[in-house]
Amino acid sequence: MADDPFALFNAWFAEAKAAERNDPNAMALATATPEGVPSVRMVLLKGHGPQGFTFYTHADSRKGEELAANPNAALLFHWKALRRQVRIEGSVEEVSAAEADVYFATRSRDSQLGAWASDQSRPLDSRATFETRYAEMTDWFAGQDVTRPPRWAGFRVVPQQIEFWTDRAHRLHERRLFTKAGDGWTEGLLYP
Repeated sequence: MADDPFALFNAWFAEAKAAERNDPNAMALATATPEGVPSVRMVLLKGHGPQGFTFYTHADSRKGEELAANPNAALLFHWKALRRQVRIEGSVEEVSAAEADVYFATRSRDSQLGAWASDQSRPLDSRATFETRYAEMTDWFAGQDVTRPPRWAGFRVVPQQIEFWTDRAHRLHERRLFTKAGDGWTEGLLYP
């Protein structure tokens, strides 16, 4: 048994990067409304460590609004090639503007412009409307760096529980559960 779930995650994530052909950093993000109505979608992990697991999105998107109203979330990594998954549950905090700026600057210019053109999760009357807005943003930022939109933000899931699941023959899977305890972690096993 290990006593550091982040070291174990780092090892598994390194193996996933080598084994998974597409998006080893893809994770399902589950949020809920204040009334408890769940919603799940795929997002990309953009940073991780003892402080938590970070992704970026529009704060005015459905997930952003749900996180503002109910700052708790669950993540799921499923690495089919390795027959493993990692489940993470915890509270959510917004990253600093400076941290969001640094990450936004690493995105491709087209992705940066798309962030300005999109009213993420809002109804769209036609694809042409979005493409027109994208062209307008391309003109607006011509010859200059694309700055981060004010409502485009990063969110960090601060884990309270991290479960490492390994597939075993005959559905006799192995489940290791780390639970936050003060400044450290406790570890135990779960029945498959």
